[in-house]
Amino acid sequence: MISISKDNVLSYYSHSSHFADSMPDTELPPSIFHMLERNVGKKIRVILDPTYGFDGTLISVTSEPAGIWLSDAEAIVLRSTMAQPIPQVASREERSEIFLNLNSVQRIEVLHAIPSRR
Repeated sequence: MISISKDNVLSYYSHSSHFADSMPDTELPPSIFHMLERNVGKKIRVILDPTYGFDGTLISVTSEPAGIWLSDAEAIVLRSTMAQPIPQVASREERSEIFLNLNSVQRIEVLHAIPSRR
């Protein structure tokens, strides 16, 4: 699983404090768009907050406004418990296509197909 978040990108660029200090909150570094464009056509999970997100196929990345388009999207509700602290998908609701602004995204995960065991 590959995870991309704004915090990871900012910490990656922290060696250049001038870059991190001069970057406004609303702008994302170009490398985010390069990472996302490499994953066009793949299934991804977009987490908007700790309990809510979307699963779907990444079909497009836009820079103005900064966002992504998902097709075959499903809204997901995530739950965690004391016994299972890693959030698990508790429910799904089918959507068709959806645009998500990157300023509201906490995390993006690329989902890989799990090979079936015979």
